[in-house]
Amino acid sequence: MNDTDYQILSLLRDNARISITDISEKIHVSRATIQKRIEYMEKQGIITGYTVKIRPNFDHNVIRAWMNIMVEGTKTQSVIKSLRMDSAVCALHTTNGKWDLLVELKSPNLEEFDQALSRIRQIIGIYNTETSILLSTYKV
Repeated sequence: MNDTDYQILSLLRDNARISITDISEKIHVSRATIQKRIEYMEKQGIITGYTVKIRPNFDHNVIRAWMNIMVEGTKTQSVIKSLRMDSAVCALHTTNGKWDLLVELKSPNLEEFDQALSRIRQIIGIYNTETSILLSTYKV
């Protein structure tokens, strides 16, 4: 990876649909070089796909939350496996400090959110949880 690759990735993160011509013009590198660098990064698994970003408050009725989880002893991998199968879980991170896992949850309404919390709290190996509902999101 070189500086050109990082510049390409930065532009693709901002807009996955940006054209090779636009990338070329913005970073002052030939179209052929941009194409080769993108192909290289795809083959190396650096770029694994392209996506669409949706405004965080697009669907204002969706319940979003962060859940901190403490795991008993050596049960982290089995807890992660169970969490990955839950439809309310949209991101999962291991952490250090007081909490072992940080989970991002989404649910279409409070009733289903409550059900998701109940399901997650019943997973064998989860010792303690703390959940915070996200109220507003601001771009930094």
